[in-house]
Amino acid sequence: MAKFSTSSRADIFTHIGIILAIFLILFFSFFFLYLPWSTNHGQSITVPELKGMSMEEMEKALDDRDLDYEVSDCTFVAGARPLTILTQFPKAGSSVKEGRKVYLTIVSETAPMVKIPDILKRSLSSAKNQLLSNGLVAGDPEYIPAIEDNSVLKIKVDGREVTPGSSVPKGSKVTLVLGDGLGDQMIEVPNLVGMASDEAEILTSGQNLSITLHYVGPIDGTPDGTIVRQRPAAQGNKIRVGDVIDVDVAGTDPNASDN
Repeated sequence: MAKFSTSSRADIFTHIGIILAIFLILFFSFFFLYLPWSTNHGQSITVPELKGMSMEEMEKALDDRDLDYEVSDCTFVAGARPLTILTQFPKAGSSVKEGRKVYLTIVSETAPMVKIPDILKRSLSSAKNQLLSNGLVAGDPEYIPAIEDNSVLKIKVDGREVTPGSSVPKGSKVTLVLGDGLGDQMIEVPNLVGMASDEAEILTSGQNLSITLHYVGPIDGTPDGTIVRQRPAAQGNKIRVGDVIDVDVAGTDPNASDN
Protein backbone atom coordinates (compact mmCIF):
# COMPACT_ATOMS: atom_id res chain seq x y z
CA MET A 1 0.00 0.00 0.00
CA ALA A 2 1.40 3.41 -1.07
CA LYS A 3 2.30 5.82 1.69
CA PHE A 4 2.26 9.58 1.45
CA SER A 5 4.98 11.44 3.20
CA THR A 6 3.89 14.10 5.69
CA SER A 7 7.34 14.82 7.03
CA SER A 8 7.29 18.38 5.80
CA ARG A 9 4.85 21.29 5.61
CA ALA A 10 5.00 21.15 1.79
CA ASP A 11 3.83 17.53 1.82
CA ILE A 12 0.83 18.48 4.00
CA PHE A 13 -0.21 21.27 1.64
CA THR A 14 0.21 18.93 -1.30
CA HIS A 15 -2.09 16.38 0.28
CA ILE A 16 -4.68 19.04 1.12
CA GLY A 17 -4.54 20.28 -2.47
CA ILE A 18 -5.11 16.77 -3.78
CA ILE A 19 -8.11 16.28 -1.49
CA LEU A 20 -9.60 19.63 -2.56
CA ALA A 21 -9.09 18.77 -6.22
CA ILE A 22 -10.83 15.44 -5.80
CA PHE A 23 -13.70 17.17 -3.98
CA LEU A 24 -14.08 19.78 -6.73
CA ILE A 25 -14.01 17.12 -9.43
CA LEU A 26 -16.73 15.15 -7.67
CA PHE A 27 -18.76 18.33 -6.99
CA PHE A 28 -18.71 19.57 -10.58
CA SER A 29 -19.24 16.08 -11.99
CA PHE A 30 -22.38 15.66 -9.90
CA PHE A 31 -23.95 19.02 -10.78
CA PHE A 32 -22.81 19.37 -14.38
CA LEU A 33 -22.69 15.75 -15.59
CA TYR A 34 -24.74 13.35 -13.49
CA LEU A 35 -27.59 15.67 -12.49
CA PRO A 36 -28.29 17.00 -16.03
CA TRP A 37 -28.11 13.45 -17.40
CA SER A 38 -30.52 12.05 -14.78
CA THR A 39 -33.07 14.90 -15.11
CA ASN A 40 -32.80 15.56 -18.87
CA HIS A 41 -31.66 19.09 -18.00
CA GLY A 42 -32.06 21.50 -20.90
CA GLN A 43 -34.37 19.10 -22.79
CA SER A 44 -38.06 20.05 -23.06
CA ILE A 45 -41.10 18.66 -24.87
CA THR A 46 -43.82 20.80 -26.42
CA VAL A 47 -47.34 19.80 -25.35
CA PRO A 48 -49.46 19.07 -28.45
CA GLU A 49 -52.96 20.43 -29.13
CA LEU A 50 -55.33 17.71 -27.93
CA LYS A 51 -58.71 19.46 -28.02
CA GLY A 52 -61.18 17.64 -30.27
CA MET A 53 -59.08 14.46 -30.48
CA SER A 54 -60.51 11.04 -29.73
CA MET A 55 -59.02 9.08 -26.85
CA GLU A 56 -57.01 6.93 -29.29
CA GLU A 57 -55.64 9.96 -31.12
CA MET A 58 -54.73 11.63 -27.84
CA GLU A 59 -52.89 8.58 -26.50
CA LYS A 60 -50.81 8.27 -29.67
CA ALA A 61 -49.94 11.98 -29.66
CA LEU A 62 -48.73 11.79 -26.04
CA ASP A 63 -46.92 8.47 -26.47
CA ASP A 64 -44.95 9.92 -29.38
CA ARG A 65 -43.71 12.66 -27.01
CA ASP A 66 -43.16 10.44 -23.94
CA LEU A 67 -45.91 12.23 -22.03
CA ASP A 68 -48.53 10.76 -19.71
CA TYR A 69 -52.14 11.82 -19.06
CA GLU A 70 -54.89 11.72 -16.47
CA VAL A 71 -58.63 12.35 -16.99
CA SER A 72 -59.50 14.89 -14.32
CA ASP A 73 -63.09 15.64 -15.35
CA CYS A 74 -65.88 14.48 -17.64
CA THR A 75 -68.69 16.78 -18.78
CA PHE A 76 -71.48 16.73 -21.34
CA VAL A 77 -71.52 19.26 -24.18
CA ALA A 78 -74.48 19.35 -26.57
CA GLY A 79 -73.38 18.79 -30.15
CA ALA A 80 -69.85 17.69 -29.24
CA ARG A 81 -68.56 14.24 -30.20
CA PRO A 82 -68.59 11.96 -27.12
CA LEU A 83 -65.28 10.79 -25.63
CA THR A 84 -63.24 13.58 -27.22
CA ILE A 85 -60.90 15.99 -25.49
CA LEU A 86 -62.60 19.17 -24.29
CA THR A 87 -59.81 20.93 -22.36
CA GLN A 88 -56.22 20.20 -21.31
CA PHE A 89 -53.62 21.36 -18.80
CA PRO A 90 -50.84 22.29 -19.46
CA LYS A 91 -52.19 24.04 -22.55
CA ALA A 92 -50.97 23.31 -26.06
CA GLY A 93 -47.53 24.78 -26.81
CA SER A 94 -46.30 24.59 -23.22
CA SER A 95 -42.76 23.24 -22.64
CA VAL A 96 -42.57 20.37 -20.15
CA LYS A 97 -40.22 17.59 -19.09
CA GLU A 98 -40.38 14.05 -20.43
CA GLY A 99 -42.96 11.96 -18.56
CA ARG A 100 -45.01 15.00 -17.51
CA LYS A 101 -48.68 14.25 -16.91
CA VAL A 102 -51.30 16.18 -18.93
CA TYR A 103 -54.65 16.61 -17.19
CA LEU A 104 -57.69 16.27 -19.45
CA THR A 105 -61.41 17.02 -19.45
CA ILE A 106 -63.33 14.81 -21.86
CA VAL A 107 -66.83 15.00 -23.33
CA SER A 108 -69.23 12.66 -21.55
CA GLU A 109 -70.93 9.96 -23.59
CA THR A 110 -74.20 10.18 -21.63
CA ALA A 111 -76.16 13.40 -21.19
CA PRO A 112 -77.35 14.23 -17.67
CA MET A 113 -81.07 14.75 -17.14
CA VAL A 114 -82.48 18.26 -16.73
CA LYS A 115 -86.00 19.52 -16.11
CA ILE A 116 -88.18 21.37 -18.59
CA PRO A 117 -88.67 24.92 -17.18
CA ASP A 118 -92.13 26.43 -16.84
CA ILE A 119 -92.29 28.45 -20.06
CA LEU A 120 -96.02 28.12 -20.82
CA LYS A 121 -97.66 31.46 -21.69
CA ARG A 122 -94.24 33.05 -22.18
CA SER A 123 -93.14 34.81 -25.37
CA LEU A 124 -90.93 33.01 -27.86
CA SER A 125 -87.80 35.01 -27.00
CA SER A 126 -88.31 34.59 -23.25
CA ALA A 127 -88.88 30.85 -23.60
CA LYS A 128 -85.75 30.43 -25.73
CA ASN A 129 -83.59 32.19 -23.15
CA GLN A 130 -85.02 30.03 -20.34
CA LEU A 131 -84.37 26.83 -22.28
CA LEU A 132 -80.80 27.90 -23.03
CA SER A 133 -80.09 28.59 -19.37
CA ASN A 134 -81.30 25.05 -18.56
CA GLY A 135 -79.01 23.45 -21.13
CA LEU A 136 -81.74 22.85 -23.71
CA VAL A 137 -82.06 23.94 -27.35
CA ALA A 138 -85.11 25.56 -28.93
CA GLY A 139 -85.95 24.06 -32.32
CA ASP A 140 -88.11 25.59 -35.04
CA PRO A 141 -91.40 26.73 -33.48
CA GLU A 142 -94.82 25.45 -34.50
CA TYR A 143 -97.92 27.62 -34.73
CA ILE A 144 -101.50 26.66 -34.04
CA PRO A 145 -104.72 28.72 -34.28
CA ALA A 146 -105.07 30.63 -31.02
CA ILE A 147 -105.78 34.18 -29.95
CA GLU A 148 -102.59 34.19 -27.85
CA ASP A 149 -100.12 35.71 -30.30
CA ASN A 150 -96.55 34.36 -30.10
CA SER A 151 -97.26 32.80 -26.70
CA VAL A 152 -96.08 29.28 -25.76
CA LEU A 153 -99.10 26.98 -25.47
CA LYS A 154 -97.44 23.53 -25.66
CA ILE A 155 -93.98 22.01 -25.33
CA LYS A 156 -92.75 19.04 -27.37
CA VAL A 157 -89.61 16.89 -27.25
CA ASP A 158 -89.06 14.32 -30.03
CA GLY A 159 -92.61 14.96 -31.24
CA ARG A 160 -94.11 14.11 -27.85
CA GLU A 161 -95.86 16.71 -25.72
CA VAL A 162 -94.23 17.21 -22.32
CA THR A 163 -95.10 19.31 -19.30
CA PRO A 164 -92.93 21.69 -17.24
CA GLY A 165 -90.86 19.73 -14.74
CA SER A 166 -90.44 16.71 -17.04
CA SER A 167 -86.89 15.31 -17.13
CA VAL A 168 -85.16 15.16 -20.52
CA PRO A 169 -81.50 14.69 -21.56
CA LYS A 170 -79.44 17.85 -21.44
CA GLY A 171 -79.00 19.30 -24.93
CA SER A 172 -82.38 18.01 -26.15
CA LYS A 173 -84.11 20.00 -28.88
CA VAL A 174 -87.39 21.43 -27.64
CA THR A 175 -90.22 22.40 -29.99
CA LEU A 176 -92.31 25.34 -28.82
CA VAL A 177 -95.93 25.40 -29.96
CA LEU A 178 -97.13 29.00 -30.21
CA GLY A 179 -100.43 30.74 -30.83
CA ASP A 180 -100.74 32.48 -34.19
CA GLY A 181 -102.83 35.33 -32.79
CA LEU A 182 -105.81 34.37 -34.94
CA GLY A 183 -107.60 31.53 -33.25
CA ASP A 184 -110.07 29.09 -34.80
CA GLN A 185 -113.30 30.74 -33.67
CA MET A 186 -115.47 31.91 -36.58
CA ILE A 187 -117.72 34.96 -36.27
CA GLU A 188 -120.08 36.85 -38.56
CA VAL A 189 -118.41 39.49 -40.72
CA PRO A 190 -119.62 42.85 -39.40
CA ASN A 191 -121.17 45.29 -41.88
CA LEU A 192 -118.84 48.30 -41.96
CA VAL A 193 -120.16 50.00 -45.11
CA GLY A 194 -121.48 53.47 -44.31
CA MET A 195 -119.62 53.73 -41.01
CA ALA A 196 -116.90 56.25 -40.27
CA SER A 197 -113.49 54.61 -40.38
CA ASP A 198 -112.66 55.48 -36.75
CA GLU A 199 -115.93 53.94 -35.55
CA ALA A 200 -115.27 50.82 -37.64
CA GLU A 201 -111.82 50.44 -36.05
CA ILE A 202 -113.36 50.55 -32.57
CA LEU A 203 -116.04 47.99 -33.55
CA THR A 204 -113.64 45.52 -35.14
CA SER A 205 -111.13 45.84 -32.29
CA GLY A 206 -113.84 44.83 -29.83
CA GLN A 207 -114.44 41.67 -31.91
CA ASN A 208 -110.71 40.81 -32.07
CA LEU A 209 -110.59 41.81 -35.73
CA SER A 210 -108.59 44.48 -37.50
CA ILE A 211 -109.13 46.56 -40.63
CA THR A 212 -106.87 47.87 -43.37
CA LEU A 213 -107.88 51.25 -44.82
CA HIS A 214 -107.59 52.07 -48.53
CA TYR A 215 -108.48 55.68 -49.38
CA VAL A 216 -110.14 55.94 -52.82
CA GLY A 217 -110.48 59.73 -53.10
CA PRO A 218 -113.49 62.04 -52.70
CA ILE A 219 -116.89 60.60 -53.66
CA ASP A 220 -119.83 62.95 -54.39
CA GLY A 221 -122.48 62.77 -51.71
CA THR A 222 -120.31 60.69 -49.35
CA PRO A 223 -118.54 62.32 -46.40
CA ASP A 224 -114.79 61.86 -46.30
CA GLY A 225 -113.74 59.04 -43.95
CA THR A 226 -116.81 56.93 -44.73
CA ILE A 227 -116.36 53.25 -45.62
CA VAL A 228 -117.83 52.55 -49.07
CA ARG A 229 -116.75 48.93 -49.63
CA GLN A 230 -115.32 46.02 -47.64
CA ARG A 231 -113.71 42.65 -48.28
CA PRO A 232 -115.03 40.17 -47.29
CA ALA A 233 -118.58 41.40 -47.60
CA ALA A 234 -120.91 41.17 -44.63
CA GLN A 235 -123.79 39.27 -46.20
CA GLY A 236 -123.77 35.83 -44.56
CA ASN A 237 -119.97 35.50 -44.50
CA LYS A 238 -117.91 34.38 -41.52
CA ILE A 239 -114.38 35.31 -40.57
CA ARG A 240 -111.86 33.84 -38.15
CA VAL A 241 -111.05 35.77 -35.00
CA GLY A 242 -107.88 37.79 -35.56
CA ASP A 243 -108.34 38.14 -39.33
CA VAL A 244 -108.23 41.41 -41.26
CA ILE A 245 -111.01 43.17 -43.20
CA ASP A 246 -109.95 45.37 -46.09
CA VAL A 247 -112.08 48.50 -46.53
CA ASP A 248 -112.25 51.31 -49.10
CA VAL A 249 -112.69 54.76 -47.56
CA ALA A 250 -113.96 57.90 -49.29
CA GLY A 251 -111.56 60.86 -49.30
CA THR A 252 -107.84 61.12 -48.95
CA ASP A 253 -105.61 59.71 -46.25
CA PRO A 254 -105.26 62.42 -43.58
CA ASN A 255 -101.90 60.99 -42.58
CA ALA A 256 -100.45 61.07 -46.08
CA SER A 257 -97.78 63.74 -46.60
CA ASP A 258 -98.39 66.44 -49.13
CA ASN A 259 -96.20 66.37 -52.23
